[in-house]
Amino acid sequence: MTDELLIKVLLKESTIEENEKVEKWLNAAEANKKHFLQLETIWNVSNTLKNENKRDEEQAWASFKTRRADLKPGGDNIKPLNLGKIWLRIAAVLFIAVGGWVAYSLYSSGNYTELAATNQVRTETLPDGSALTLNKNSKISYAANFKNNRKLKLEQGDVFFDVAKDKIHPFVIDIEKISVEVVGTSFNIKHIKKDTEINVETGIVKVRLANNEIKLYKGEKIHIDGNTSKLVKEQSTDQLYNYYRSNLFQANNIALSKLVITLNEAYGSNITLDEKIKGLTINTTLKMGSINQNLEIICQTFNLQLSRNGNSILLSAKK
Repeated sequence: MTDELLIKVLLKESTIEENEKVEKWLNAAEANKKHFLQLETIWNVSNTLKNENKRDEEQAWASFKTRRADLKPGGDNIKPLNLGKIWLRIAAVLFIAVGGWVAYSLYSSGNYTELAATNQVRTETLPDGSALTLNKNSKISYAANFKNNRKLKLEQGDVFFDVAKDKIHPFVIDIEKISVEVVGTSFNIKHIKKDTEINVETGIVKVRLANNEIKLYKGEKIHIDGNTSKLVKEQSTDQLYNYYRSNLFQANNIALSKLVITLNEAYGSNITLDEKIKGLTINTTLKMGSINQNLEIICQTFNLQLSRNGNSILLSAKK
């Protein structure tokens, strides 16, 4: 792979065939992705600095070649760039004006921008155009140089991702020991303590845990907890996970206990079920309005009674 072709891709002057060739090369090895990202950073940063320094080009080019060699992945056969004085000026300005460490520091930096939702749902658009919806009590962070390095860390909570398509820069989310990678798709991740659930609405989502990897497609989900050793996917049977975006509790033949867990999460309530009714299933849609009204609907549906003890609510069968 030549740097000339990679630069054409960066400048959006490449053909469809050339884009496909580069995409295949990027997917062949992590070292290739690293090389491309380094090249892209050098190009982008230098464009903002190119008028700041007019040092001798020959001296600067020699410095660039020395430092640039340290960035090449070992064993990768990358042909040298030969775009004449345009590239020479860019390289010279970058490595002289900023000391030659910009490209490395942008990739090794631990700088992340944090997004958090506390008492209400929050929507955000990332630098690459991807849209996020954070449920309350959710926290996520993304890399400072996000357009070139689409990496995020989900610390806790419930987040819906509508990812902008970019085959050259995969969208990667780290969740403790779990890694989620996509190109352009929409999906929901819920991570509470050690429990993680991923629901895919469109596209394909690749999930990794240790040496295990699995692909999720539209309408599929996976649940991972602290005891998970093998990744097993299943069909999404309801849209309950989506309540904070739709403002609806869509319970499609699910266990009543599952609906109650979601109600507690949404309202900050403490609802419990008597042992005798934990096996009930429910098929209904509730609006995310008054919790008392929703509890009344549930009680009428199953002929239940409601008793309160402080902030606790117990649902049980009528005697």
